[in-house]
Amino acid sequence: MTYDNALRQFEKLFNNELSEAEAKALLVQLYERGETPEEVTAAATVMRAHSISVEVEDSLKEQLIDVVGTGGDHIGSFNISSTVALIVSAFGIPVAKHGSRSATSKSGSADMYEALGINLNLQPPQQVQLLKECGFTFLFAQNHHPAMKYIMPIRKSLSHRTIFNILGPLCNPADVKKIFLGVFDKNFIPHFTYALDKLGTKEAMVVSGRDGMDEISISDISYGAHLKGGKISEFEIDPQQYGLKLYDQKQIVGGDAEHNAHITRELLANKLEGAKRDIILINAAGAFLASGEARDMQEGIEMTKEVLQSGKALHHLEKIIKISNGL
Repeated sequence: MTYDNALRQFEKLFNNELSEAEAKALLVQLYERGETPEEVTAAATVMRAHSISVEVEDSLKEQLIDVVGTGGDHIGSFNISSTVALIVSAFGIPVAKHGSRSATSKSGSADMYEALGINLNLQPPQQVQLLKECGFTFLFAQNHHPAMKYIMPIRKSLSHRTIFNILGPLCNPADVKKIFLGVFDKNFIPHFTYALDKLGTKEAMVVSGRDGMDEISISDISYGAHLKGGKISEFEIDPQQYGLKLYDQKQIVGGDAEHNAHITRELLANKLEGAKRDIILINAAGAFLASGEARDMQEGIEMTKEVLQSGKALHHLEKIIKISNGL
C-alpha cells in the first residue's frame, strides 16, 4: 500500500469502522508479505493521533529521550532498557519511558517498575510533574492508547505477531524527539529509522543483535543505524571493541517482575559484575549517544560507569519512588 492508502486503512481500523474479518485480513496480509516502511509510518501516525498525549513544554520536549525495545526476541532477559532508562535519567537527561506489561516475557517494563515501588497510576498532569521533579516519567501504554480496545481482541486471536507488536516504540505520548530503540530483527532497522525521521525525530539509535536481541547484544555483534538531523548512518557494534567480553546469552536471562526488579536494584547499587553489568554499560552508552550527550560509544560507557559508581543511580531511583507515590 502507499502511505496514503495505509493511512486510510488504519484510520478505519482505529475508528472501529472495519469488521472483525476485514481487520484480521488487513493485519494478516501485512504480516505475510512484510510491512513496508511507509505502512509502518502510516500506522504510527494514526496511532499517535488516537492516543492520549502528555503535554510537555517545548523546551523540555526537545531534550526528552525514550529508551525502549520492541520485545519479541524470546530470550527472556531481565529488563535491560528499563534499567538503562533510569541510568540515563540519573545522569541528568530527562526520560519519558513508554512501556507496558509483559507481552512476550515474564516481566514487561510496567511490571518491573511496579515491583521496584514506582507508582504507575498517574494521570498526564502528574506524569509531567514527576518528569519535572525527577527528570523521569513512565507513560503506561494501556492508559494512553484507548483505541487499542478495538484492536486487542483481533490481535490476540492471531497466532503470529502483527504490526502492533512493533508500533509501540514509535508512539510515545510525549512526542519525544530522541530515542534509543531496540528491534528483534535487524531487517526492521530501516523501517524504524525511516518512520522516526518522517515522524519528526531529531536523533535516534536503532539497534538489533545478530543473535536476535532487541538490544545491543553482549553475546554477539549488533547492527544499528544512527539518525541525526535527517541523515542516517549504519554501523556495527562489537562489545570487544570497548574492552568488554562476550558472554553466553544465558547469563542475562531474568525472571518474573520481582526477580528483575532485584537485578535492576543491584545494578543501580553497583553490586553486580559480568554479563548483566556489561550489557547495561553498552546499551546505556548507545542511549547516551542517541541523546547527544556522548560523542561516541566509549565515552558513553565511561558516563555509565560514573553514574553507577557514584551512587547517583540508586539515589535517583529512590527519589522517583518517593515522589511518584506522593503525587
